Amino acid sequence: MKKPFFWEKAKKVLISHDPKLGKIIKSYHKDFLFSKSDPFYTLARAIIGQQISVKAAQAVWNRFENKVKKVNPENTLKAHYMSLKACGLSRQKISYLRSLSSGFVNKQINPNKWKNYSDEEIINELIKIKGVGRWTAEMFLIFNLCRPDVFPADDLGLIKGICNCYNLKYPISKERAIKISKKWKPWRSVATWYFWRSLDPIPVEY
Repeated sequence: MKKPFFWEKAKKVLISHDPKLGKIIKSYHKDFLFSKSDPFYTLARAIIGQQISVKAAQAVWNRFENKVKKVNPENTLKAHYMSLKACGLSRQKISYLRSLSSGFVNKQINPNKWKNYSDEEIINELIKIKGVGRWTAEMFLIFNLCRPDVFPADDLGLIKGICNCYNLKYPISKERAIKISKKWKPWRSVATWYFWRSLDPIPVEY
């Protein structure tokens, strides 16, 4: 597992600019974000993780992975509705996973062309897929493409981590979080990852 090329530089900058965040970073000095490098895997995992806790998402994902054996669009489309339901997936999430799978099979989703796209351009492509909202697209940018400056302001875990770090009353508004985040630019993905770590000793994966 290779860390993103910018990781160490980002850590140094964040530690020097923000001592409170720096304390969190120093607590997990050996850990880093790594990419699964499979776009379908990351997006499917992010869809399963929508609006449920990290722990619940992991349990559902384990059952899903066990059921389809190899996580790919073809196997997901082949899986029986009741088998997917038995994994703990809602009707809506099953529909989203099938929509995502079809997008890959039909080449509506083509990750090869995204290398030169900006973050916003990729988000705009992804949210055309049913079930992929901005948050899911941002998880993809962070965990699959390892983009350095993504700030998922709708993520409740991130907001909680910020509030805990700076002794703020939870929750703060999305606007306030974005305003605070400006001091972590251009390394907001790194800051976000460490705020998640401060809440959960097991690294978040997608």
